[in-house]
Amino acid sequence: MRPIQPMHVTPRPALQAALERHRRAVPQRRLAQGAGAALFVLAAALCWHLAEVDLARRVTGLPRIGHRLAQAWPPALHELPVFVLRMGETVTIALLGTLAAVLAAVLAALPAARGTSPWPWLRWPLRAVLNAFRGIDSFIFALNLEPAVGLGPFAGLLGVALHTWGSAAKLFAEQIETTSLDTAEALEAGGAERLLSLRQALLPQLAPAWSSQALYLFEFKGRASTVLGVVGAGGIGQELKSSMDLLDFARLATILAVVLVAVSLIDALSGWLRRRLA
Repeated sequence: MRPIQPMHVTPRPALQAALERHRRAVPQRRLAQGAGAALFVLAAALCWHLAEVDLARRVTGLPRIGHRLAQAWPPALHELPVFVLRMGETVTIALLGTLAAVLAAVLAALPAARGTSPWPWLRWPLRAVLNAFRGIDSFIFALNLEPAVGLGPFAGLLGVALHTWGSAAKLFAEQIETTSLDTAEALEAGGAERLLSLRQALLPQLAPAWSSQALYLFEFKGRASTVLGVVGAGGIGQELKSSMDLLDFARLATILAVVLVAVSLIDALSGWLRRRLA
């Protein structure tokens, strides 16, 4: 029996060209990967230098941390009702600020979204304003609004509302841009006005997603608002700053415990509501 001879298959010209392009692209891809890795290492080293990381000095400072932890026990509970009241102020700032921001974001999302803006010329200026508000932290807003509205929770509420408005409107506008407009176009073809058709078609589809995003923003602002009192914008942050200035670590421990309990309750409630909306 004759042995079977191996078959020599000549690659097709198109396949040969593809293989040749692949062979040529490999060195270029490796060069790009090496350059990317080198840039990453360089950026990490620069950040390390700018952050003034000194591990030896940090190790020698560990005993001081232990000393402060020892001073924080037992916590000071005699002012607990005051801390709970201040934490209530913080939650109120986050809740009302987020609520105002979400309502304003619903109005701004439609003009800011691509393809649905009734006034296309307004889209880019509105996007620029939203990006500016999103880029300025609530802390900075509250600090600059205090000369106008005075010290207290109202300045913090406005700071939360302005920053969250930019973030929420951007999220809502992007959600609109990824939603099918077939229903709105059908209503418009049937004679409905454009704004009415968009409202009737989009709001039922987007309301659950927007509600979930609003709850997430409230969670985040509930945590972030704890430091607004550092600049006199109300809430638990005022008590936090005074305890740190006086090095009263027992009082500070009680404040941190109140913050932790409140934030945990907000997260649990928000998570439960988001599951109900899903």
